[in-house]
Amino acid sequence: MFKRMMLVALVCLAATLFCVGKGINQSNSSGAKQADLRVMTFNIRLNTPSDGANQWPHRKEIAASMIRFHKADIAGLQEALKDQVDDLTTLLPEYQWFGVGRDDGQEAGEFMAVFYRKDRLEVLQQSTFWLSATPESPTKGWDAMCYRVVTWGRFKDKRTGRSFYLFNTHFDHVGEVARRESAVLLLRRIKELAGSDPVVVTGDFNSSPDSEPYQIIVNGLSSDPSTKLIDSEHVAKYPHHGPDGTTTRFIAANLP
Repeated sequence: MFKRMMLVALVCLAATLFCVGKGINQSNSSGAKQADLRVMTFNIRLNTPSDGANQWPHRKEIAASMIRFHKADIAGLQEALKDQVDDLTTLLPEYQWFGVGRDDGQEAGEFMAVFYRKDRLEVLQQSTFWLSATPESPTKGWDAMCYRVVTWGRFKDKRTGRSFYLFNTHFDHVGEVARRESAVLLLRRIKELAGSDPVVVTGDFNSSPDSEPYQIIVNGLSSDPSTKLIDSEHVAKYPHHGPDGTTTRFIAANLP
């Protein structure tokens, strides 16, 4: 599995990184190269005037500096509106990104944007699906208040030549059924798309470790336990530090 994971500045409890499969940085029998991959999950909070002094124009440089400071090779963002994505693109020229607005599949609503270092990674495939009963079109799922999506990509590591998948998401903050069904759909889609290839999942899951969605993710589908993912907090190269909850309320002093 991945030897280095990173957990940075998330908004809700147990928003985290998960991983599964043989790591892209592990040696194989043919003596393939190995290299650490730095993965970041980051809820940047949407741009809203009601935040007053904490509005996006006052913190966009901080958000960009967080990504650069932690030397993220790839970062899954949550709550990013198009203007925020544009700002980060300007502030982080060493990165490229992909994603769509969750409300219409184009530019409306929040993006689960995936930023990646263009000198390190090559995108082989990317797409987005909705967390709903009709995942191929912009629809709300079950009892969710908002449109919710998973943006994913298949990448090639230019250092090692190996490929892996990243899935980035944000579960609904209101619908309990939606969070449970989102966890099930996420695992099913990972199995369908990635098979046995290495996978990392980034996101804000609006779930605590004892919640049903989290337990589904770490234990796998009842019909297929092989779909389970590993919470990277327990396997990361560098140990977890800070409070157990990952909420920061977007206050700079609370950031790791």
